[in-house]
Amino acid sequence: MRFTKLVDYLAKLEATTKRLEMTAILGALFKEATADEIAPIIYLTQERLGPAFEPIDFGIGEALAAEALAKASGKDKEAIKKLYNQHGDYGIVAEKLLSDSGKAFTVTQVFDRLKEIALASGEGAMTQKTDLLADLLQKLSGREARYVLRIPLGRLRLGIGDPTVMEGLSWSVTGDKSLRPQIERAYNVCSDLGQVARVLKSEGVDALAKIQVEVGKPVRMALAERAKNAEDIVTRLGKCAIENKYDGFRCQVHKRGDEVRIFSRNLEETTAMFTDIADGIRQQIKAKTAILEGEALSYDPETGEFHPFQVTMQRKRKYDVAEMTVKFPLRLIAFDLLYLDGKDFTSQPYSKRHETLASIIAPGERVELSRHLITQDAKEIEKFFMEAITNGLEGIIAKRLDSRYQAGMRNFNWIKLKRSYQGHLSDTVDGVIVGYLRGRGMRARFGIGALLVAVYDDDQDKFATIAKIGTGLSDAEWPQMRELLDKIAVAQKPARVDALIEPDVWVEPKYVIEMQADEITRSPVHTAGKVGDEPGYALRFPRVVGFIRTDRKAEDATTVKEILRMFEKQGKSMSQ
Repeated sequence: MRFTKLVDYLAKLEATTKRLEMTAILGALFKEATADEIAPIIYLTQERLGPAFEPIDFGIGEALAAEALAKASGKDKEAIKKLYNQHGDYGIVAEKLLSDSGKAFTVTQVFDRLKEIALASGEGAMTQKTDLLADLLQKLSGREARYVLRIPLGRLRLGIGDPTVMEGLSWSVTGDKSLRPQIERAYNVCSDLGQVARVLKSEGVDALAKIQVEVGKPVRMALAERAKNAEDIVTRLGKCAIENKYDGFRCQVHKRGDEVRIFSRNLEETTAMFTDIADGIRQQIKAKTAILEGEALSYDPETGEFHPFQVTMQRKRKYDVAEMTVKFPLRLIAFDLLYLDGKDFTSQPYSKRHETLASIIAPGERVELSRHLITQDAKEIEKFFMEAITNGLEGIIAKRLDSRYQAGMRNFNWIKLKRSYQGHLSDTVDGVIVGYLRGRGMRARFGIGALLVAVYDDDQDKFATIAKIGTGLSDAEWPQMRELLDKIAVAQKPARVDALIEPDVWVEPKYVIEMQADEITRSPVHTAGKVGDEPGYALRFPRVVGFIRTDRKAEDATTVKEILRMFEKQGKSMSQ
């Protein structure tokens, strides 16, 4: 496929905000692509050069883009900067300055060249990147260059998430979304939509079942539903396993011999930051190959007590790792086993997974098995819960004894019960910032006074607003927040945002914050759960808890379905 043909599709996607139309456009694109091209096409549309768990940093910022564009066009950098100030988009600047004709590059050629630019390293790497990018831009038409520059700068803004891509793949085969379950199962297991698309294209639908758990490729993590009390857990699960719920870093650990890789909930590799956990796995896990999950928490070596999440968060940094490892050591509380020495354990019942996990953990400081109680007595569950709260933990997780590990799924096989806060709403909500309002009064000096926050509608692959929030951040944090948001500001409402409120500044749905509120109410101005002329749902008296959740991506936010369930449970608890 010629790259100009891909650009035609990208332009169509850019021109619509209708998900069904996007799905049909993607379906046509994927149908036209060959088996060798389809993975690069998917990565490029998601502004990447590979799956999320193997990030290849383009290393192209705005300054380098401007310099490369100046070289490619023969214009000086001042002229480039002037045009950028007019249009706010280096893609448009490239289209205006470069030729209408190009060298008819293929998608694969452009992908390979971008990868070559990204992998340039060592002394003189920035000069090499600039020269390679300038050479590529010179050989593209202005229209092609528009999109090529937007990809490494993260400015495609097509409004496409993983669900839309999966439905597009289904559409390419059947003309509808009926294959979504098979595609999603394969994706949940390998976390690589490029691989899934390549197998679907080259081997057909039945071959998707051959995609299995593999050491080194993270499995999308299973998630828990919410319970309102211990009786609710017993009613749903009967006899079940109760574990402590820890407030730390969710980790999926992959071991192959002495090679250890650690992945976060959003598939980011954190091995380099959590070297003490990696060492603990090498020393304590009695297996050649294994995939296990747990929660990493910072603790006091003198007392053995766990630190609060705000302290544990200090370990998530890419510098001063050795110093922080000594100051705030981590311990992995292991709670699940997905793979062991050639055998996929995800299809095994929870009871078997937990028993086997216990058998492979040798004594030591870095890894321990999660505390575990099997019961169907609500009073015992309540006692276990209160002990967890007394020990400063978040709450408990109840697990169905015969349940399989269902990758990427949130259901009632796992149910969490978290500690109550002041107010009627007994759980926090993870929301995505989609815009902000300028400050008034005392906050006028910050230029930001409130955030427009949304939750995730996973059926529509959109973000629906639920709160306008102006409390919970300190005077020092408001300017930091504005600086971060201004870097992802956009001129118009993003395609994936569903909102009736118009903020002063729209931003790409990227940053997740944790919120607490007194209750959930019906609202005519918010779109979360809104159907037709019926009002949506909103948080009453919302406040930010902490700062940005770096362990969450936008699609990991609380879903509209969860909000509806929380609203229902809240109503029941208030009437009791």
